[in-house]
Amino acid sequence: MTTHRTTRRTLLRVAGAVAATGMTGLLVPARAQGLAPTPSMRGGANNYRPGAPVVARIGGGGFWMTGTVRRAGDGAPLAGQRIQIWAHTTEGQERDPQSHGATLTDAEGVFRLEMPQIIPAFGQAHGHLAYDGAEFQTVFLRPVMARASDTSLSADFVLQPV
Repeated sequence: MTTHRTTRRTLLRVAGAVAATGMTGLLVPARAQGLAPTPSMRGGANNYRPGAPVVARIGGGGFWMTGTVRRAGDGAPLAGQRIQIWAHTTEGQERDPQSHGATLTDAEGVFRLEMPQIIPAFGQAHGHLAYDGAEFQTVFLRPVMARASDTSLSADFVLQPV
């Protein structure tokens, strides 16, 4: 009789858990939804330069472009990923070669590149960033600064393997 009540209680607890979580059908272990990949910005490739060199700094510096790079799904940080950065700055326009450079992510998937102050182009102060390696789908981003006087801008990538 004790076995019957224990089994019945267990069954009621499991049924209650299923009802509370809205699960239907077979019971399966809970799984994380996963981190969705960053969508590439339409038209984000304007003034992009394939193969822009990895540099320690673009121009005279004074402004920081930062961000992270993680893998879609599990969100693992991605080390050694090449991120190209370009912008309209106090030292050049988006199309100028000296306004482009690339950097690599560190062991934690973080990138930082110093560059000249970004200034408004077409009414907005914004930067351009691209991941264009072979392991993941290409992503172009164009983050807009909250204020033209900001001295840093951050953009995060979540990359989908090819």
